[in-house]
Amino acid sequence: MSFGEQYGTLAILVIAGSVLYAIIMLLNRVMRPSVPTPQKLTTYECGVDAAGVGWSQTSIRYYVFAFLFVIFDVEALFLLPWAVIVGDLDATTPISPTFAIVAMFLFVGTLLEGLAYAWKKGVLTWE
Repeated sequence: MSFGEQYGTLAILVIAGSVLYAIIMLLNRVMRPSVPTPQKLTTYECGVDAAGVGWSQTSIRYYVFAFLFVIFDVEALFLLPWAVIVGDLDATTPISPTFAIVAMFLFVGTLLEGLAYAWKKGVLTWE
């Protein structure tokens, strides 16, 4: 199978999936009951009438904590393919196993340095 045929197959699958999705959504819109009442059009908030304004200020700590989670989640994404490939490296490959291990330790070391800095600054304390 050539390169173009592979992408052609992918294009056909994407188009077929999009058409199927559009048909399902159209059928849903046609078949669903639509009886809007004033009670249905009100804001619903956990069974309690909404009180106050919809905007509230959030502490920056939550965003930093989420950002640290994303960084270490991406690190895990980089470690898995590296772990699979590093086992196949030997003296005949263009990249030496020693170079691959040192590069990964530098990568993990940089991330651990950032984690230590965040810990020292007190970002990881939950109040």
